[in-house]
This record gives sequence, structure tokens and C-alpha cells, in this order.
Amino acid sequence: MALSSEQLLNNIREVQKENNIRESSTLAKHMGACSLDVEMETGTGKTYVYIKTMFELNKRYGWNKFIVVVPSIAVREGVQKSFQMMEDHFKEKYEKKAHSFIYNSKNLTEIDDFCSRADLSVMIINVQAFNARGKDARRIRMELEEFASRRPIDVIKANRPIVILDEPQKMGGKKTQESLKEFNPLFTLNYSATHKEHHDLVYVLDALDAYKKKLVKKIEVKGFDIKNLRGTDGYLYLENIVISPNHPPRARLEFEIKYNKSINREVRILGVDDDLYALSKGLEQYQGYHINDIDPINGLVTFTNGVEIHTGEVQGDASEKDIRRVQIRETIRSHFEKEKDLYNRGIKTLSLFFIDKVEHYRKYDEEGNEVNSEYGQMFEEEYNSILNEYLTLFDTPYEKYLKSIDVKKTHAGYFSIDKKGHKIDSKIKRGSDISDDESAYELILKDKEKLLSFDNPVRFIFSHSALREGWDNPNVFQICTLKHGGDSTTNKRQEVGRGLRICVDQDGNRMDEHALGAEVQDVNKLTVIASDGYKDFVSSLQKEIKDDLYERPTKITLDFFTNKRVKHNDEIVTITKEQNDIINRYLIKNDYIDDDGNLTELYRTDDENNTLKPLPETHGVDKIAIEVHALINSIFDDHALDDFVLDGWKTKIPENNLNDNFNKEEFQKLWQQINHKYSYTVHFDSKELIENSVNYINSKLYVAPLQYTVTKGTQGEEWSSDSVKAGSGFVSESRQTYTLTRGETSQVKYDLIGKISAGTHLRRRTVVKILKTIQPAKFKMYQYNPEEFISKVIKLINEQKATMIVDDITYNETEGRYDSSIFTLEKNHEFSKAYRAKKNVQDYVFADGSAEKSVERKFAEDMDLDDKVAVYAKLPRGFQIPTPVGNYAPDWAIAFKKGSVKHIYFIAETKGSLSSMDLRPIEQAKIKCAKKLFNEMSTTDVIYEQVDSFKSLLDMMNEIPDKENTK
Repeated sequence: MALSSEQLLNNIREVQKENNIRESSTLAKHMGACSLDVEMETGTGKTYVYIKTMFELNKRYGWNKFIVVVPSIAVREGVQKSFQMMEDHFKEKYEKKAHSFIYNSKNLTEIDDFCSRADLSVMIINVQAFNARGKDARRIRMELEEFASRRPIDVIKANRPIVILDEPQKMGGKKTQESLKEFNPLFTLNYSATHKEHHDLVYVLDALDAYKKKLVKKIEVKGFDIKNLRGTDGYLYLENIVISPNHPPRARLEFEIKYNKSINREVRILGVDDDLYALSKGLEQYQGYHINDIDPINGLVTFTNGVEIHTGEVQGDASEKDIRRVQIRETIRSHFEKEKDLYNRGIKTLSLFFIDKVEHYRKYDEEGNEVNSEYGQMFEEEYNSILNEYLTLFDTPYEKYLKSIDVKKTHAGYFSIDKKGHKIDSKIKRGSDISDDESAYELILKDKEKLLSFDNPVRFIFSHSALREGWDNPNVFQICTLKHGGDSTTNKRQEVGRGLRICVDQDGNRMDEHALGAEVQDVNKLTVIASDGYKDFVSSLQKEIKDDLYERPTKITLDFFTNKRVKHNDEIVTITKEQNDIINRYLIKNDYIDDDGNLTELYRTDDENNTLKPLPETHGVDKIAIEVHALINSIFDDHALDDFVLDGWKTKIPENNLNDNFNKEEFQKLWQQINHKYSYTVHFDSKELIENSVNYINSKLYVAPLQYTVTKGTQGEEWSSDSVKAGSGFVSESRQTYTLTRGETSQVKYDLIGKISAGTHLRRRTVVKILKTIQPAKFKMYQYNPEEFISKVIKLINEQKATMIVDDITYNETEGRYDSSIFTLEKNHEFSKAYRAKKNVQDYVFADGSAEKSVERKFAEDMDLDDKVAVYAKLPRGFQIPTPVGNYAPDWAIAFKKGSVKHIYFIAETKGSLSSMDLRPIEQAKIKCAKKLFNEMSTTDVIYEQVDSFKSLLDMMNEIPDKENTK
């Protein structure tokens, strides 16, 4: 029973169409078998995906023998660790576990167990275990007496295993490829972020997609530009510009100061009119360095002599050693800035230094004791200096944590170890990208989980620049590469890849979008302290990302959308030529593309601010608006990565505390009315829900049947070009495709009623009535694919529930209340997005979208100017209203002056368009629930509305009569 090459290629093309991947022209083979490529960006959970793939292949087709091949011992250990950590998760999901083991030629019993098991079995093997030849031939090819005179490789390949290559670009050597063929795979799956050899690509999750889906950390880069290196001018380094509500912008500047016996470099916080000549105690090189202007938006300090210096720039007499010290200092400062917030969230903060030689960090004295070298000494000096800035008289839990850590214990080196136990430099093996850093890897792997605990004092890690795949600790938030000799050959993607994973808290919970919501990439932000300038680093990084992107479109062509497949309401929809032309006209009409098909700044601005013009209703284009804009956003041009890689030197707001506006009587009156927490109950007509659900399922439900093909053949001397090799000398004569029934696809017994009842929160008898009433042809789809049937029926019923809940939901006030601290929990410090407000309860409003073009920014500006507004609050995202379709976070709370009596408004959303067509159904339901809650609990002083501008709000308010005139 096998598919022909022709049918296999057709199936692959169907998958490629669904994923908008260029279709393969021929069937690619690798190791003599079909070979499929899966491209996944570093840090997106590649190991999890291929483990789940094993379970799915086992469930759907019964395949149960898998081999995971990895490029090194370190990666091998990491993969096995993943199997152990995820065992309970997959057992709960699939009601079975995978029996995984690491190949060991001295434990041959495991190979027999692997072959004889009827359930899911996985062997993990590193290439070094099998790719040697001649005198170095591995035991895997030897006839072993303790293995009944059998060769392990013969026993393994008899299983026709499915081979999964983890990082195949590291296993491209000719010898390795020849060895891999000996496994005789059924087919191969290749998982990597950067494939070198390309086969049949079936899925792509590249760097741009990973960022937009919030599956990796955002990146900010602090680069260093050097002017007048070893020149005669005075040394200057602009560390950053300090912003606070109580002071004008000030500059944190390092310069030289003359003392009786020495000239020292010190950091001072200076303002406009400060004179470096005077502050340096008369050093001649600072004559005329009188601060004329401090520009926080452009990160620029100007002196009266015309000299300018940007944030992160070093001027004057600077040596390479000076630059390395500055890098170490900025890594420590960035670490402290993040750690202060992350500690309170239960997240351990780690920083990683890459160096080229161990001797630059640690050395050994005459007695063989390990002592600090250049970088180790620099680190401790700079750490102690910056630490004092974070120690106050308040003795907070975070400060107690800092005081408990000895500077000598908070940094550690992970390097290869020689036979004497001394740390040594790693080496890259000739003709390979694989380093011999295994002892370093193993040390880090063994300490990986310990490093995530606050009980372990190590927060700063020094390791060799050869450290690559195999160690991706999720809690690395700073990466700094310290290299002598101006070497700039480091692969930037490789460099940042060690810190892209989403972080975890002390309980091991991923702090992803599910846990953090909109804050996910504010918390998950990787800072790279580069050894070159920001522009140079970002340019190199973007080029590397662009070079590795899979055939991304760069503009909207005339037929860009035609025949594109999109997933809408769990169904695959193909965009027609008519729809393509309508979308193109829409883009041209609204100036969203230029004459050459390039996306305009207007499109990006409207998209960022949720103010895109609605798509036309013609030919149902409006129904797939979300999917259409996702296709548009797949365009890769010069601005595609603008938000992914940020300038770390941009001025930031240190704290955004509550101010006196919060204590105003008008706001306190409003706050006391709206800071309650609520629960809800929903009552609706079960008969109506059953009827609506049945009609909806009958019109929308589709479950694709699973099929297999049987090929009949006879033994012959020649091979036909399209036959699949099943045994020696067979030629296919005929083939027939069959649909699998439920009994053939799965042996799992499903509680159909129970699963749908749990997923919809309906009684079992209600679910039974729905299933009994739907069309028999729809119910029969359960036999094709039970899991897909169950998930789709749950979704369709819940969509019908969402349309009915608004009129039948009842809210009940609980004992809980939101505390004022909710306003300061969110950390958004980017100065360019900050609006210095007058009437807001916090000093700054961080509006969604670009600073100058945001709808919210304009709304706040209008409120500050209007004398009818007494006080307002930009509500934090943690302020949420529960609804049956998810929590809802409104935008504003505003207290108006209305006559002699204060009139209070509570505003939901400030969107550029109020058309219901522009909002997803789930969002519409949330807004309606919120509106019902506040309108029902409100007095005449509280009103809840949704507006698209401040003028719209004023128009609504003017329609309400003054209280004093209605007495």
C-alpha cells in the first residue's frame, strides 16, 4: 500500500498551495526517499513542532518508528530533555507517550526494544555516532557478538523509519550524507531556520512571520559609533538622555576629570549650560564644550563650539579597550533596567557575553587558581558602580535580592575544559560548522534549569563565540559580543538567535501572548550590545534575514492575489481573479500602493492605527478582509523589519507614575464607580440556539476525508518511472484510492458528546439534540476525521452563542476591585511614542501606533485642549471586563464638566472607523457585552460609548441636557 511518485507530488503541491509556497516542479528525494523541508525561525519551538508531528503521523497513519538526527552531542541532550519535559503534555493530548532514547552502542537492548515496540518509538542520534569510516568505523556498522552477530544499522533500517533532521545545514558533508542513506528512511523531514540544501518545502515560519505572530522576542540594538579614534580631541561618550517629569532632558555623559595625581573618566548627568571645561577642572581639550541643546527625540547633544554627539557615540581618544569597557557597562545597565521589572514578575534575567579567547576573561595564577583577566576585572568594576544606582533606602524585595548576590558569584564562564579542569578555547572543526565546545555545552545544559532560578546567583554568562546551536536559554535578555581586532565577521542572525526564545517564569510557564497579552513583546525584548555601529549592525542583520527569507514578494503585482489560498472560518478559500482586481482597485484608490505596486507609508500608518479603509463588499471581498491584509503584510520591503529591530539608544521614559490628577475629586468619583470586578451569567433560549447551530453547521461544516492509495504490481526486471520502491524489482500495474473510515484512521475512543459539551459549555442533552438534527451527510463526516469534526462543531456552535449572548448576559458585582497600582504595572518606555499629557492621571500617554499619527494620540491632545474635560485616564490593559468570548480592555475613562455638575463618561474604543464590518465578530461581541454592563450598572452620570474621534464624543455629550436645567 503506497502512493505513487505522481500522487505524492500532487499531495505536496496541495499543501504548498494552502501555505502560499511556490509549487515543486519535481519530487525531491534525499537519502533515496521523499524529503520535505520545514523552515522555522530560531526560537519558535521547532523541537515541539516535530515531536507533535510524530504524534500526528502516528495517530493518522499508524507510523511509529522515528529517528531524530542532530549535529552534536549538545543538541542531542537538549532534544532528549525536551521529550522528558513535554511527556505529560503530549500524554494528555494524545493519551499515549513517546518512548524516546539516545542511541548508545553499548546499550543494544534499547535497539531491540525500538524495533519490537508497537507504539510510538523515537531514537535520538548525533552524527558523530555513525558517520566515521575505515579504522574509525563505529560500532553501529560492526557485527557484534553481544548483539547476536548482527549489525545495529541493519536492524534499525529494517524498520523503514521516518528520519527527522534537526538543523540539516550542519549535516551537509558528503560522508554524513552517505551514512544517513543507510537508515533506509520511509521519508525525511528537515527542520531548520536556514536550509542550505533545498527539497520540497511544505511550511515556512520565517523571521518576519515569527515576529508578527509574537513567537519571538523583539530586538533592540545598542551599537557604538567611534569618531576620531586615537585622535587628539577630548574623550566623550554619550551614554543616554535622561527624561523625567520634574526636569528638562539631561545627558548622561562620560568625560575626563583632572585630579591631583590622575585623570579619571567619570559619568555625570548634565543639563543645558553645563560647561565641560569647568567640570573637568580645566582640561584644555574641553575648551568650548558648553552644552547648548539636548534633543531627546534624536538622541543628540550639541555644544556651543558646534560639536555634536549622538547617544552611543564615542569621540576622541578612545582605545579598543575603552570600547569593550563601554560595551560591558551598557550590558550591565540594560540588565538592571530590565531586571527591576522582570523580578517582580517572577522572571530571572540573564545576560550573555560572547568572547573569542578565554584568556580575555579568566586566567590561572602560578598555583593553578582561576582569577579574573581583563574582561572579568572590567565587569566587576562596572557592576559595582552601576549597582549603587539601584540601591535605595526603601529596601524593596528586588533590592534585597541584589544585596544577597556577591559580584564574584553573579558572573560565570562556560568554556571547553581540558584534562586538568582548566577552561580552554574552543575550535571549529575543519570543513565544518561544528565546534568541539561539547564540554562547555554540557556544562550549560546541565545548569540550564538552575540558571532560571533566583536561588542561583549567576546572572551574567561569559562563553566562547563558537557557541551556536544547542543552547538557547529562554531568559537571555542581553547579548554582547566582545571581540578583539575589530572582527565583524560574526553572523548577526546567529548572534541574536541565542536570545530569541520567549522567556519563562519561576514555575516554567512561557510568558507568551497567552500569558501577557499585548505586553508580550514589551516584556520579551532582547537587547544586543553590538561591537559596531547601530546602522551597520542592523543593516547586516536585515540583509541576512532577507537573504534567508523564502521568496517573499516585494510588491503588489497585477495578479498578486489571484489563486492565493487563505483560511477563513477554518475553511480554505481561493481568491478569484475578480476578487484580485477589486482588491487592487481598492489599494490604488486609497493610495495604499504607488504606481509600481510598492506599499505606501499611508498604508503602513493606517494599518498600525487600525484605521484602514474597509474593503468593498463586492464578490464577498469584505468577508476575507483579515486574510487579504495578512497577504499584504507578507510583502518584504525596506520597511518590513522596522518594528522588529529597534534602536536601543532611543530615549526612554524611566517611570510613568500616577500624578495629582489621579487624586482629583472628579476622577476619584469616576474611579470608585468603575473599578469593580464582575462575574457574569448567560441565559438564552436553548431551542433557538439548537436551531441556529443546526442551520449554521449544515451550511458551514466541512471535514476533509483522509485517503490512501493501493498500488498493485508484479515483479520485473525494470523499474517504471513513477513506481514507488517497495521491494526488489517490482513494477506497478494499477493503483486505486480509498477513503479511510473512522475505525481505520484511529483506534482512539472519542467521547463525542462529552468533548463538544466541554468545548461549548452546553449540557450533554443539548449537544445530542444538535447532532441528531444536523444533516446525516454532515454527521457522517465524523467518520472521516473525528478530531477535526469535534473542533469545527465546537467552533461553529460557539460562534452562534456569541451572537445570542449580548441580550441575555447578566453581570454581577463581586467583592474584588482594581487597585490603583494597575496603572503602573505596564512598562512602555519608548520616548518617541510618549505624549506628555496635562490632564491624564499619569505624566505620559503611550498611544497605540506611531507617535505623531496615532488616533489615540490625537484623542489625548484634543482632551488636553478642551476646557470641558476635567481629568482623564488612558486605562491600562490589565483593566478588563469579562465576557463569554474573552476579556475586553476599554481605552479611556474621562470626567467631563457639564454645567455646574460634573458629568462622567466612560469610553470604550477610539477606532478610526466604527463600521461593524471593520471589527471581527468576536470583538463586536466583546464591545456589546461591555456596553451592556456599564449601561446597566450606570447612574445618569456614567455613559459608555464607542467613538472614532473626540468630536464624536462631544456631539454625544451635547445631546445630554445639563442637570441644573432639568431640575
